[in-house]
Amino acid sequence: MDKEFTPNKTPRQVLREGSFGGTYFRPIYSSITKRNYTSKEVIKEYPKSWFRGIDVDKMITSSKYDKNINKYGVKCGSSLEMWEDSGWIVEQDPYGWFQWYCRYSMGRRSDDDERQIKRWLALAGPNGRFRRRLMNEIIKKKKRYNDSSVSPVIRQVLLHWGYELTSKDLQKYKNKLKKQS
Repeated sequence: MDKEFTPNKTPRQVLREGSFGGTYFRPIYSSITKRNYTSKEVIKEYPKSWFRGIDVDKMITSSKYDKNINKYGVKCGSSLEMWEDSGWIVEQDPYGWFQWYCRYSMGRRSDDDERQIKRWLALAGPNGRFRRRLMNEIIKKKKRYNDSSVSPVIRQVLLHWGYELTSKDLQKYKNKLKKQS
């Protein structure tokens, strides 16, 4: 399954390009771990190079969501409480999927890897619902793969999951559709 897990954006790129409205590593209270987390405490485990040259307070640890921080200038995502209530947050990564991805990209392996990779595949993988939806919209509207006027919310969600559509991936999908018809 690891071979199928092919995000094309590193955690550093996701953060630097503008994601989560600047709030991903904001201070939180986790109802899963029953404790408070501070931004400084949480981000100290990541390489300083991830944050060099960017306004961390605005782009990474803000308590106020700002859609203009996001690469595609749109609001997307759900609340931490919704993610916790849905059972998608586990104790080892109280911030969620992206925290898992950051740690995975740094070499950590855990019992949660299979579940998280399956989630990524279902959303952003080659047959992922958001990736397919974006490609179908592009094809329907006869636009280029990188025309951000097509589904900016879906593009932002995909970026949060470490993926940005490429020309090659869109062409591969078009070829697959041709074979099916």
